[in-house]
Amino acid sequence: MTRGKLDQYRCTVEITVHIAGGKWKPLIIHYLLSGTKRFGELKKLIGGVTQRSLTLQLRELEANGIVSREVFAEVPPRVEYTLTALGSTLAPTLEAMKSWGEHYLESTTCKQCG
Repeated sequence: MTRGKLDQYRCTVEITVHIAGGKWKPLIIHYLLSGTKRFGELKKLIGGVTQRSLTLQLRELEANGIVSREVFAEVPPRVEYTLTALGSTLAPTLEAMKSWGEHYLESTTCKQCG
């Protein structure tokens, strides 16, 4: 990473959170890890996300080189989203988040059982 880009952030964790963090981006990346998806598929899989929010998040991911967008000249137009090679490198990070979530559920469920 160039010195100029690093100066914008306090640490590299902050870069990761900026590029791939938030409420919807990790879920978008998670679902795209299994393959190319259309907008409607992502919206349905994620659930609860508005069309505007999903559009904005996908645009940010595309601008940062995490997702590629392909538009097909059809009627009606078809748009597909795919993780780029760089986006695919987030797989271990998402897998770690998934494992931690499972661990958290187990630990909190056991505490509630008494």
